[in-house]
Amino acid sequence: MSISCSCRFPEKGLKNFAEVLAHLNGLGLFHMEMGLERMRGALEKLGLTRFPCPSVQIVGTNGKGSTATFLHSLALAHGFRAGLYTSPHFLSPTERIRMMRRSLPESAWPNLANRALEAEPGLTYFELLTVMAALAFSDADPDLLVFEAGLGGRFDATSALPLDMTCFVPIGLDHMRVLGPDVASIAADKADAMHEGMFGAVSAPQEDDAWRALELRAGELELPLFETTGTRKGHRLPPDLAELVSLADTAPLGLYGPYQRVNAKAALAAWLLICRREGWKTDEKRIRKGLAEAFIPGRLHYVDARGGYPPFLLDGAHNVHGMKALRSALLPGGICEKGLAPSAVIFSCLEDKEPDELVPVLASTLEEIAPGVPVYIPAIADNPRAAQPETLARIAGSESRPLSSLREAVELARDSTRHGPVLVCGSLYLLAEFFTLFPHALYARGIVPGAQT
Repeated sequence: MSISCSCRFPEKGLKNFAEVLAHLNGLGLFHMEMGLERMRGALEKLGLTRFPCPSVQIVGTNGKGSTATFLHSLALAHGFRAGLYTSPHFLSPTERIRMMRRSLPESAWPNLANRALEAEPGLTYFELLTVMAALAFSDADPDLLVFEAGLGGRFDATSALPLDMTCFVPIGLDHMRVLGPDVASIAADKADAMHEGMFGAVSAPQEDDAWRALELRAGELELPLFETTGTRKGHRLPPDLAELVSLADTAPLGLYGPYQRVNAKAALAAWLLICRREGWKTDEKRIRKGLAEAFIPGRLHYVDARGGYPPFLLDGAHNVHGMKALRSALLPGGICEKGLAPSAVIFSCLEDKEPDELVPVLASTLEEIAPGVPVYIPAIADNPRAAQPETLARIAGSESRPLSSLREAVELARDSTRHGPVLVCGSLYLLAEFFTLFPHALYARGIVPGAQT
């Protein structure tokens, strides 16, 4: 697919943040052009063939943003300057490029966008943001850079960057129309994020098919590949590092959910391998601090009651793997010893996220922890990939109700006579709408009553 004429880089450049946004919107959030030629050409012209510090790419299906956030937080807890690149955003693309937990200011965007587009006018939405992040970080005297991959690995824009390590989170079924029909083919695509010049890779536990793909690619490159649990023979971490990684099994985390311990261990393993390579000192106290202070919106994100509205529990849970993780968090022994039953549920998802499999996981979870709870299914606004509420309601069953908007769903959920938070889940794009309605909630870190530390 080609970019339309209206999206071409203006001859006189982009003058302000609004013009940068207009250019990005013209490119199209979901527009993709496979291949890394544009990225590599832009990086070479801009002199971004090597970063001034170690750089790590986070690749996988679920937990990329959380793992990237844990790694970034670990660096900050040790007193280092660290940059973090994540996606998608909720309210503004400035959220994607962060240095020391601060978003890249709007005033910096025109210059960065112009430099990137002068090097390669045909950059796609995600490619442009990736190059801008690389430029911004390189100018900021960083000690560590963390890049979350977007989709896949083989042709993901972040894979063109001069990275030192890849950290793999659990790989499952997602984006099958682009990456392949099964875990093996999806993992093979993501495994290609590893490339010559890296010093190593680390992985969370994987299904056998996914692990074989990672192991094969690492073997081709003669690249050390470590697995965080020590169950893969020949890929165990050094004993002293494995002992420190085990801190993530019990240490308080800044993010809720049993599965966050998997993400925290992957991030911690990557951190320790970098420390060993760079000769940086680390200790248990600062590790615990980094794990406890990590936060990213929309991942089992609890928002306290305010302004007559009930508390909310927000979670992307945008595919089957993610919905099963949400299930484990809500059931007894997850976030709370006795479980966490919502007072109402607001759910919607994208049509390409296998709703026939996704919705039943949510339905069975609710039947177990909150039978009869009302489920409101609004349309996700302005999204061509959104599933139709009526279609989702037919799958969800009699307790569900299709609605035209999230605002309507929130008002109906507000009137629930049950106790507990309103659960909002199924899509990060649904959460983006929620944060548009309640912008104060984006970085509001509430504490779940009765939560287990």
